[in-house]
Amino acid sequence: MSATRTFRITVRGSFGGLTDAQTAELLAAAPEHDMLRAEFTAEGHLTYDLAARPFFTFRFVDTGEAEEDILDATARAELVAESWLDERGYGFKQLRSQAQDMSLAPLGKRQRREAARGGTQT
Repeated sequence: MSATRTFRITVRGSFGGLTDAQTAELLAAAPEHDMLRAEFTAEGHLTYDLAARPFFTFRFVDTGEAEEDILDATARAELVAESWLDERGYGFKQLRSQAQDMSLAPLGKRQRREAARGGTQT
């Protein structure tokens, strides 16, 4: 029996060829997409600071049974990000993604301390 793996995927790129109306639309929605509100979600969470630079990041969480499933999860995340941008007519370029299998991520200091105690910390 294999355990479910959690994958965190980031899809990054930059807006390109935006019209003045699209730029105004993105700037108006900017508070919803602030970096301080960033989270990994199944639907994908978009963050950007268009006033500072034209870059954006989508953050996705997905699952799989095997390490190789991260490739399919990454492809799905890229497709969702591209679809979201295309549906709104937002030009983009330099799309790239990065994925992390959280089951392989090193434990943080607090997690190591809790594991050493047998996980009884509340």
